[in-house]
Amino acid sequence: MSKPLSNPEQARQFAVDVVGRLRAAGHEALWAGGCVRDELLGRIPADYDVATAAKPDEVRRVFGHGRTLAVGAAFGVITVLGPKGAGQIEVATFRTDAAYTDGRHPAGVTFSTAPEDAQRRDFTINGLFFDPLTGDVHDYVGGRADLAAGVVRAIGVPAMRFGEDHLRMLRAVRFAAAFGFALDGETRAAIERMTHLVTTVSPERIAAELRAMVSRSGRRRAVELLADTGLAKEVLPEIAPGAAGDSAAAWAAAARIIDALDEPSLATALAALYEPAGAAPLRQAANRLRLSNREVKLAGWLQEAVAMCDGPGVAGRPWSEVQPWLAHEDAFLLADLLRARADCGRGAAATAAWVTAQIARPRAELDPPPLVTGADLLAAGVAAGPAMGATLARLRALQLDGVIATREEALARAL
Repeated sequence: MSKPLSNPEQARQFAVDVVGRLRAAGHEALWAGGCVRDELLGRIPADYDVATAAKPDEVRRVFGHGRTLAVGAAFGVITVLGPKGAGQIEVATFRTDAAYTDGRHPAGVTFSTAPEDAQRRDFTINGLFFDPLTGDVHDYVGGRADLAAGVVRAIGVPAMRFGEDHLRMLRAVRFAAAFGFALDGETRAAIERMTHLVTTVSPERIAAELRAMVSRSGRRRAVELLADTGLAKEVLPEIAPGAAGDSAAAWAAAARIIDALDEPSLATALAALYEPAGAAPLRQAANRLRLSNREVKLAGWLQEAVAMCDGPGVAGRPWSEVQPWLAHEDAFLLADLLRARADCGRGAAATAAWVTAQIARPRAELDPPPLVTGADLLAAGVAAGPAMGATLARLRALQLDGVIATREEALARAL
């Protein structure tokens, strides 16, 4: 998959030019995959891929070694680098795949034709080819009909497609949710039978799919489909809904909250999903998914911050207790989560509004510089060590609560 586009118009023109240059050199070439799906749905493609009859070395001859990367050449893929702003395009030779032995990669590939190439792809809506020079669509798998009907259907035998790459089960959920499509009956049945295989997928790939699901439109349905298909029990087993009871209700409530977010992310979604479960299950899930340090810390912080704000009379608590949370660099995400929770009937709307108002205050007012530093205390004769840290914390609390307001007052309290 190509990198995100920096300039959609330039990227599209570059994708047209790549096909044109391959054609001029005598090679069949077409847009392939997701960009065709998006083109037919009237969406701006996230990236462009080109499929061609040209072999990898022929692709490199057309565009030059200086403008191509052969990282995927073993699978017939050459990356063509575009001009500034146009991104890059993966040009893949039409191929058929040998057996998949690791649940992700084929043991080998054989170069073939467009109709044969279409059969190896995951879903019919992703198995289309498009000629950007003529506007013709090449459909060998019934993808246009499924686009029109709003159906996500595996190409060929669903169990074979999911057996080749187990991550495709999560991708099916993501596509169905993102486009508001239904899962084809046989495709869904295969997922429900094969959910256990998703645990063989690398944690990083699972996390990437979850990240995409919960940060885009259709995220509520994505979370609901994870539970309905049984995939949630495999990827988030600590909190996945069981046969009945509170877990199902909590999952449904979290799905609504995630949908209501203005700034959705995996960290915020996990904080919402794991709120009833507590800190330890959240850490377990984050470690299992091998999330970034940033995501792990943020999810845990949000969970703790929500618990603090849900406490009795947060607006009436000493400012020194509340201010560290509201002056945090991610306080705007906390405000968003509190608002979403309140909108969905969890937590007080007044608390969410109060927190939002506080973090909107000028930075110098919300988080004024300390009246004294460690250097000031050393100069005043306070010994270095843990006691100094405790003294600084005490003086900071007095400052925030309005008890002291000058450096001199702080030093007097320190001695």
